[in-house]
Amino acid sequence: MQGTLSVYKWGIRISLLVVMMLSISLRAEADKPQGERQEVWRDWPVVGQATLSWLFWDVYHSQLRSPDGQYQKQPGQEVATHPLALEIHYLRAIRREQLLEATEKQWQKLGYSAANIESWMAQLSHLFPTVEKDQRLVYLSDGQHGQLWYFPTPTDKHVRGEVIDPQMNEAFLAIWLSPRSDYPRLRNQLVGKRG
Repeated sequence: MQGTLSVYKWGIRISLLVVMMLSISLRAEADKPQGERQEVWRDWPVVGQATLSWLFWDVYHSQLRSPDGQYQKQPGQEVATHPLALEIHYLRAIRREQLLEATEKQWQKLGYSAANIESWMAQLSHLFPTVEKDQRLVYLSDGQHGQLWYFPTPTDKHVRGEVIDPQMNEAFLAIWLSPRSDYPRLRNQLVGKRG
């Protein structure tokens, strides 16, 4: 009986050790920045796509991707809180200052507070590059946090930085995905609405 009890205790200890090691391993993977994870978003299906034009010029082409190819915003949400990849392929050069100014104007139109906008703009000033024609920015969101990637060439990429504030993550995506977006037709195309 004593030997059976001892084997039983060892079995429990080993099981607990395995569970602890597994949870530490999973936690370490979850804690990795998205840039260190495999770029699975490239394989996600396209939810929708749209091109922004101004007067006679096409400014950028955008695509929205998600793991299941769907955009699922719940009632009361500004934007969906599931993983998304918003890719913007620039069709003309745009200076960093122009990107910042346009972002600030969109946030003002969406009704975000001046204090939030000021804080977010300070963060974005370190993230946004000047983009040339045919360069891309990709914003990856896990639904709460985001990461901005810069592609100066189709194969070269740089992670510009991370957005850890869930409200800023939502506000950034809201420029393109909010029902109150300044460009409702483009928003509907991106989220896969037809008609």
